[in-house]
Amino acid sequence: MADSTELDLGRRSRRLRVDTLIRLRWLALCGQTIAVLLVHYGFGFPIPLGYCLLIIALSAWLNIFLRLRFGRSDRLQDAQASLMLAYDIVQLSLLLYLTGGLNNPFSLLFLAPIMIGAVSFSGRITFGLTLLVIAAATVLTFIHQPLPWVPGAKLEIPFLYSAGIWCAITVGAIFIAIYASWVAEETRKLADAFAATELVIARERHLTQLDGLAAAAAHELGTPLATITLVVKELQKQLPKGASFEEDVALLSQEVARCRGILSKLTSLDDESRDFLGEMSLGVLLEEAAGPHRDFGLKISIEKAGQGAEPVCRRNPPMVYGLGNLIENAIDFARTEVIIRARWSQASVEVTIEDDGPGFSPEVMGSLGEPYVTTKKDRRAKMDEDSGLGLGLFIAKTLLERSGATVEATNRAPPVSGARLTIRWPRLAFEQGRRTRPSREEMLRPSIKATAG
Repeated sequence: MADSTELDLGRRSRRLRVDTLIRLRWLALCGQTIAVLLVHYGFGFPIPLGYCLLIIALSAWLNIFLRLRFGRSDRLQDAQASLMLAYDIVQLSLLLYLTGGLNNPFSLLFLAPIMIGAVSFSGRITFGLTLLVIAAATVLTFIHQPLPWVPGAKLEIPFLYSAGIWCAITVGAIFIAIYASWVAEETRKLADAFAATELVIARERHLTQLDGLAAAAAHELGTPLATITLVVKELQKQLPKGASFEEDVALLSQEVARCRGILSKLTSLDDESRDFLGEMSLGVLLEEAAGPHRDFGLKISIEKAGQGAEPVCRRNPPMVYGLGNLIENAIDFARTEVIIRARWSQASVEVTIEDDGPGFSPEVMGSLGEPYVTTKKDRRAKMDEDSGLGLGLFIAKTLLERSGATVEATNRAPPVSGARLTIRWPRLAFEQGRRTRPSREEMLRPSIKATAG
């Protein structure tokens, strides 16, 4: 799992496209142009039309430059995209300076770059854009040209009203930045976690397909190997006794027989042997999951008890991976021992994984199993710096739930300390997909019918 945290997992595809910024800016420029012309020619209000159109033209030329410089599918680095949004804030500030400052109703558009930045960038960049908006709003509260109004009439706007607009824009910018950043960050984390889960499943599925590929290769190699065997036998018959290369031909015959034996084992993966190799009992499942983690200096105990025969499931690499990840998580915190208890009945199969560590802290108890929720500081099994992000527990929970299980995290009851993870399947779900072996009577039934016929 460590290597999957180093992958991109689709983060580059979530960067802002140049085409998106260009389209948004064209939309803003059209609105600004219409508003400026309508105020000047439609209402007849005095306005510095030349300067306003010059500022709008500069943004238009910037759009043309970006269109020529980048392709439609190109995506900007976060720093470049944030500079584009910062430019839009400055451009809007200049227009508002010429048309009444914050008293202009269009000062509400200050919130647009904040929204775009909050859903697209990190909290640090969003914080910088928010500070820029607040600084621009503060300057425009005190320094600006008069608000365009009817010629000859004097419009007096109280400073208290202007201060209220400043408070509204500032509070709105901060609220939108925080809220949109939280929502976008949760979405990004969940998308990364699901991408990592799909990566693990794809790798495990690839491994399970190897036996089928081996069987197919064995079938394909059977014919040429049979030809080689026939030629070797003919050579042995025609060789005179005492020939110098008689031993070489005998060795060749032995190796051909060995190859035929190997191929027969591979082809049996699709027949009777597949039932054995494709199934595992509950005890074997737990041993296979716990085996790779027995070398960390801790004792791992497995206890089994239940009603009736021990449950048997089909070989399921995602299930083994999920259980192994939970066992590894217990090892990370255990002091001396990890205990795995398996219980079953006619209706359910239950596995509990307990450690003697400090247990789950109250602040993360309700969020366990969610991506990027962790309190790990001292880990035995994972030593890379990117580990401990909570993805392991999330992936394990997701994989086990896909097999029909429910995963519950609690702490052990006092006076003992430690965490307890309970995985519970309905027995039918646990044994789903298992290939049942035909009984001896069923195997003999065709022969009996043939004899009777």
